Amino acid sequence: MNKYTFSIGEQIFDVEIGTIQDNLAQVIVNRTPYEVKIKGAPATQPEAMLKPSAAPAMACSGAVVAPIPGKIIQIIVQVGEKVTTGQVVALIEAMKMENNLLSPTDGVVKEIRAGKDANVATGDVVMVIG
Repeated sequence: MNKYTFSIGEQIFDVEIGTIQDNLAQVIVNRTPYEVKIKGAPATQPEAMLKPSAAPAMACSGAVVAPIPGKIIQIIVQVGEKVTTGQVVALIEAMKMENNLLSPTDGVVKEIRAGKDANVATGDVVMVIG
């Protein structure tokens, strides 16, 4: 497997690309497996459609994810609360430093998956905003 680390905004993604066969690639993003369908020829900019192959904790576009392993020290918002892009929604302690977890989008807190004192790994979904 080829391993890469991508950074999109303030989010870090550890990506492993496995076998590619018949325009399907086996990819793992932050420990979540996906089957990626590749459209178009390699000479063009390929469009890839992700679908989880077995990912109950799949990160969606409104997911607030842990950028590094750590411990949730505070959840600042509640389910049903309106938030704006960039708003601090939780605090995580990692390597003896506090880090802000920010809302990736405007919306309403739909789900909180990790509470105070929860240990989280890189890429774990802390909450979902939609």
